[in-house]
Amino acid sequence: MSIKSLTPSTLAIAACVLLAFSGVAAATDLQAGEAKVKQICQACHGLDGNTPIAENPTLGGQYPDYLAKALRDYKSGLRKNPLMAGMAGTLSAQDIENVAAYYAAQPAVLVTRH
Repeated sequence: MSIKSLTPSTLAIAACVLLAFSGVAAATDLQAGEAKVKQICQACHGLDGNTPIAENPTLGGQYPDYLAKALRDYKSGLRKNPLMAGMAGTLSAQDIENVAAYYAAQPAVLVTRH
């Protein structure tokens, strides 16, 4: 199939999809995410998201959309945890995207709990 055989509507849809994905990647700032992690998240979740504290979730290598949704849900009260509600409540929408992207970019470390 060549590009000449595609209909104008198919090309328009493809262009929209590409723009949507490029916008998501360009919208996050890993350095800003790291700065917020150092200020707010590091004490409980670790700088790389691989906390040594067994009770705290490991965030390194998680999907960024999952992390962002979880933070938005804590902020809105949809997810219930007083500590996380307070932490997420200080984050802007852009901070949430940046933190989620930063933690997602970190290597995951698998640990077996005993």
